[in-house]
Amino acid sequence: MKIYNTMTRKKEEFVPIREGKVGIYVCGPTVYDFIHMGNARPMIVFDTLRRYLTYKGYEVNYVSNFTDVDDKIIKRANEEGVDSSVISERYIAEVKKDMAAMNVQEATTHPKATEEIPDMIALVQTLIEKGYAYEVNGTVYFRTRQFKEYGKLSHKNLDDLRSGNRSLQVSGEEEKEDSLDFVLWKPKKEGEPSWESPWGEGRPGWHLECSCMSKKYIGDIIDIHAGGEDLIFPHHENEIAQSEAANGTEFARYWMHNAFLKINNEKMSKSLGNFFTIREISEKYSLQVIRFFMLSAHYRSPLNFSADLVEAAKNGLERILTAYEKAEETAKKAAGVTPSPEEQESIERIETFIQRFEVAMEDDLNTADAISVIFELVKLSNTTIDAQSSKVYCERMTAAIRQLCDILGIETVREAELLDEEIERLIEERQQARKNKDFAKADEIRNTLLEQGIALEDTREGVKWKKI
Repeated sequence: MKIYNTMTRKKEEFVPIREGKVGIYVCGPTVYDFIHMGNARPMIVFDTLRRYLTYKGYEVNYVSNFTDVDDKIIKRANEEGVDSSVISERYIAEVKKDMAAMNVQEATTHPKATEEIPDMIALVQTLIEKGYAYEVNGTVYFRTRQFKEYGKLSHKNLDDLRSGNRSLQVSGEEEKEDSLDFVLWKPKKEGEPSWESPWGEGRPGWHLECSCMSKKYIGDIIDIHAGGEDLIFPHHENEIAQSEAANGTEFARYWMHNAFLKINNEKMSKSLGNFFTIREISEKYSLQVIRFFMLSAHYRSPLNFSADLVEAAKNGLERILTAYEKAEETAKKAAGVTPSPEEQESIERIETFIQRFEVAMEDDLNTADAISVIFELVKLSNTTIDAQSSKVYCERMTAAIRQLCDILGIETVREAELLDEEIERLIEERQQARKNKDFAKADEIRNTLLEQGIALEDTREGVKWKKI
């Protein structure tokens, strides 16, 4: 398998550090709100990478963190008058719901930053001892220039950064030895969560957590480190600097980054009014459609989200599922006769399609080409399966479609539709829960219905529902 390595800017043959085993680290979300469409792309893309490597027989250790201490979390907690852990735990649960709805598998480990503070403090101490970090008034900074290879991932030059790029620069410029030094540990502020450290009470800088969690749950060297391209600089660049300075070894063997998602050819932003959460999108489309849409383009290509393109993805997925169901239903009715010579020839073609699918996936996870192969397989199914088809042939076709879709995380079994009486029963349960002030249960029922494509509207006349 070949992977485009951001570090070297070329495709390289993937060779794991340990034979048969792969350690993947993917930077996860900061949990202060529902995840948005931009968060969804790396989740879906790298879940698919994991699925393919598992299909090829690798034992995959997939680690993706939750940043559960951050300025945005603290701000939201202060606004609601609750502890920051209340906010982070609430949205970790919501993230997991959305991930499940997108058929993103649970990580092998989902570490939380707040549970790894001792390791972060130890890493900072190591960097100070090695001369890569220094403390000023409770803040610990990393000496960026001390790490001679700084910029090797983003291909940025430190002198250019000093003259024209302030991405690394934060408050407290007058304290720093160099304006490009970045924060490893910051002192406590009023109303913020904090932990005891040799430099006083405080909390870690954002870049620090991934270095510690990847080391603990994967090892000093990661096979594949992945995330959105917006993380290349400064986040991943800083991870490399602090990890390699502390550990004295390479941090990650391969770096994979997905390109940005645009909405109607514009950058997604709240100010433009085109900022959509996964939960909002799920009110309009099945998240299986969204997953299929995300995989219909190569992960390194910018992806434009528009109603027309998503409708096209919806129709394409419908075509695959309809062909699968037709073949499955025919198999149930077909006699178990020996495949005809023509069917035997088609079975051999199925094996060729599977090989072509693998070729596409092994060319830097080219899911777009892989999906094209599935469409060819579907065309073969539609043109060769009829009432006279043998059971053996139909079952081989359904197994092949199901296998390739499963690698992409596309479910071939449609979600069962709720009957009207079941919907009314759940609405009654929700109303009773609200009367009992059990709002958690009421929200759970509402979300359950939403996942089944049923939207509720509370009106003066009572609760109304509609299929979406």
